[in-house]
Amino acid sequence: MGVGWSAAPLRVVLVPRLTFAVPTPIPDPSPLQGEGGNGVPMTTPALRAALLAWYDAGARTLPWRAPPGSGMRTDPYFVWLSEVMLQQTTVPHATPYFLSFTRRWPTVGDLAAAPDGDVMAAWAGLGYYARARNLLACARAVAAEHGGVFPDTEEGLRALPGVGAYTAAAVAAIAFDREANVVDGNVERVMSRLFAVEAPMPDSKPALKALAGSLVTADRPGDWAQALMDLGATVCRPKSPLCDRCPVSGFCAAFKRGDPETFPRRTKKADRPRRYGVAYLLTRGDEVALVRRPPKGLLGGMLGLPTSDWRGDPWADEEAVAAAPVSAAGGWHDAGEIDHVFTHFSLTLRVFRAEGMMDAEWTDRDALAALPSVFLKAAKAGLG
Repeated sequence: MGVGWSAAPLRVVLVPRLTFAVPTPIPDPSPLQGEGGNGVPMTTPALRAALLAWYDAGARTLPWRAPPGSGMRTDPYFVWLSEVMLQQTTVPHATPYFLSFTRRWPTVGDLAAAPDGDVMAAWAGLGYYARARNLLACARAVAAEHGGVFPDTEEGLRALPGVGAYTAAAVAAIAFDREANVVDGNVERVMSRLFAVEAPMPDSKPALKALAGSLVTADRPGDWAQALMDLGATVCRPKSPLCDRCPVSGFCAAFKRGDPETFPRRTKKADRPRRYGVAYLLTRGDEVALVRRPPKGLLGGMLGLPTSDWRGDPWADEEAVAAAPVSAAGGWHDAGEIDHVFTHFSLTLRVFRAEGMMDAEWTDRDALAALPSVFLKAAKAGLG
C-alpha cells in the first residue's frame, strides 16, 4: 500500500507480507514483531486471526449487519444508510431511525421517490441536517443513474453525491467485500493504542490511516472492518478500556506501556465560540407557527421556530421584540432561555412567546417532537 506526503521525507516500513510508504513520524510496527506473552509469534496474520476469531464469536447484532459466518452479504443500501446515520451519533441513538427509515422506505428507490419534507422530518433528531439532504441526493443518483443498484467499488461510490472516502470504503468493504481501508474514530483509537502513536490528533490522522491500511488484506475485508469497529466500540473504549477482555492486547504497544487510556494523544481544543439569538414561539390555541429554513446552511430545509440572526452579542428585550417576524396584539413576552451545542459553536437562544397569526406551517403541539432538537428545546421552554 503506498501513501505519500510531500511535507515529509519517505521511508519504507516493512510489515509482514506488506510494504507501504509512510512519513518518518510514524512508528515502526514493533508490536507485530517478536513474541507475545503466550509465545505466539506477533505477526500481522496472528493479529488478524485473533481479532477475527473474537468477532466470529461475539459480533454485535445490528439490524444492518449480516452475521459473520452466515454466508449472507449485507444490502448495500442498509450499509450506506446506517453509515450516514452513524456519523456523529451512537448505535443506540441511530438504530430506531434506521428501523423507521427501512420500514417506510425499504429500498433506495423508495427513498429516492420520497418527498424532501418527509425525509427531513423523519431525520429530525439525528442532527447535521446536511446529511439528510445528501442522503436524498445520493439515493436519487443511484435510482436515476445506476438503475437502483449501488456501485460496487470505492471509486464508483465516491462519485455519488455526498459520499466521502470513509462511507465509500465502508460500503465497498462491508457490502461488497472489497479490500478497502475503513477508518472511523473507533479504528483510529485502536491504531493509536496498538502502535502507541505519540503524534497528537488530528495531525496523526494520516498516520493512523496508513497503519490501519497495513493490516487490510483480501481475506474477509468486510468482517475485518466490522471487527475493528466492534473492538473500538465495546472494548478499546475512549475511557476505561477493557484491556483484560481484548483479544489483541498482547500485540498492543500502549497496553505494554501500561497507559492505553492516554491514547490517542490530543492537542488542547480551542474554546468553542458562543452565539446568541432569539426564537419566536407564536401560538394560536394549541397550534405553533413553524417556518422552513433555507435549503442551504445550518439546519437547511428543516422546519423550526422563526428566529433572529445568531450573533456574537446577547439580544436585549427591545431588540428581540423589534426583530420578531410579526407584531402581536398582546405583545411578545420573554418565555425563557435555552443552550444548545453545535459542532463549531454554542448557542444561547432567548425564547419570546405571543398569541397571533402569520404565514406559517401551523403545527399541533403534540407533533413538535419531530423538530430538530434545538427548536424542540426552545418550544418546550416557551410552552412551559
